[in-house]
Amino acid sequence: MPRSHDNDSPVPDGLHKKFGARVRYLRLKLGLSQEELAGACGLDRTYVGGIERGERNPSLKNIYRIAYALRVPASALFDDSDPDQSSPKSGRRS
Repeated sequence: MPRSHDNDSPVPDGLHKKFGARVRYLRLKLGLSQEELAGACGLDRTYVGGIERGERNPSLKNIYRIAYALRVPASALFDDSDPDQSSPKSGRRS
């Protein structure tokens, strides 16, 4: 009996959104705009925005670029254990 593709996936539900939220959190923690982060990564601002919204599936190469620009190891982009992750606010428009 064929199984549903969603049920077979080892990728947890909401992974892209969690990853994007973590990128946004770390970006805001450094006080960077999306444009500044994109420039530091060599990526387009709209692509970074799509990652933060969970709409994009960045390659491993781009994950490492983002981590380097955010001054964290790539593994930190998958760590959602920070208790105040949802709280950084920035006066800057992203």
